[in-house]
Amino acid sequence: MNRLGFHYYPDTYHYSQRDVETWLPRLKELGAGWLVLQTPSERALPENFVRSLLEASIEPLLHFPLALEQTYNAQDFEILFKSYARWGVRYVALFDRPNLRRAWGGIAWTQTELVERFIDRYLPLAEACLDANLTPVFPPLEPGGDYWDTSFLKAALESLQRRGKTGLLNKLVLGAYARAGEHPLDWGAGGPERWPGGLPYYTPPDEQDQRGFRIFDWYSAVTRSVLNTPRPIFLFGMDATLGEGQNEKRLAIAQLLNNAPVAGMEAIPETVLGGAFWLLAAPEGHEAQPQAWYQPDGTRLPIVDTLAQTVKNTPKNASPAPGENAKIAHYLLLPSYEWGIPEKYLESIWPYVKKHQPTVGFSIDEAAQAHRITVIGTESDFPEIKLRELRAQGSIVERIEADGMNLATLVGKYI
Repeated sequence: MNRLGFHYYPDTYHYSQRDVETWLPRLKELGAGWLVLQTPSERALPENFVRSLLEASIEPLLHFPLALEQTYNAQDFEILFKSYARWGVRYVALFDRPNLRRAWGGIAWTQTELVERFIDRYLPLAEACLDANLTPVFPPLEPGGDYWDTSFLKAALESLQRRGKTGLLNKLVLGAYARAGEHPLDWGAGGPERWPGGLPYYTPPDEQDQRGFRIFDWYSAVTRSVLNTPRPIFLFGMDATLGEGQNEKRLAIAQLLNNAPVAGMEAIPETVLGGAFWLLAAPEGHEAQPQAWYQPDGTRLPIVDTLAQTVKNTPKNASPAPGENAKIAHYLLLPSYEWGIPEKYLESIWPYVKKHQPTVGFSIDEAAQAHRITVIGTESDFPEIKLRELRAQGSIVERIEADGMNLATLVGKYI
């Protein structure tokens, strides 16, 4: 799966079968591997829409732009999260730009311990995601922002670390708004190591900062400073300011995400899972309509034809990716141990095998020949990096993260 994606409509009203038939061909034409969906908290998105994306090897990222002035009970999200996980969804972003004054409203912004209060709101819902076998995405922050975003991120990670949330930190994906704006695409490349004079709230004229497309270099540096290791990052809101040269900037971003070399540009590191352009489409009269690649009257921005032609002319990988012509339709990948497989383990998966009739085996190489792969096992059994390789070649991969103690219970949720 490639790393290029889009934000879908900036509302929650375009998830019908007609929308599937309209947008799937266009997304395929543009080579999309991701789609960020505005997701309501009071109801589920239509299952058919979500599954249609997955079957087309497009990864849905559900973004819940929850209001910070409200409080939320994690139990109210349990059924919703488990349903999405059962359909094959893997990534959920909670909240949006909590480092902005307007996100909090009124007196809440002026109270002390802003980051701690945000983590109090975020943590129960993020842990509910983990319980449902979903990967929580830390909300993208406003670059710069009323509370400087790199300072907010550092304080948030330190708070989670101080609270002993190692399990969450090991799974967490960071969100980042990667807007090029009027800057060149390499603005801030190299992060604070290359631009040590770029300080919170002040960037000297001869320095650069994180407020550009290369924001991921800065977030990775923050993460390493707290956790001693980077975390995966997803890029939201990718775009360039409308005007001269924006078509070339967008095409260069697309090429970089697809690992194609761009003259004068550093490659995007593998820690970046993907990125979503702002914006695929918007309703007539919406404030975001001028930024949409496809307009309500049927016209489209020049980048649409440019990117579609680039995708069409890009040579396909010599080794065919799993898809409709995959040798195996569905593979159930199990861990193997030197001492063998306990009988209770096999008994636990039998109802799943009986219902779904997958090919059952213990080989990642054999699983790589399948269109859909269900993995049973923990990180120590099958490292996430190996599963990413399977997804990168086009397979739909879901993990049931179970060990011998809770296997029967967790597998039962997928029957």
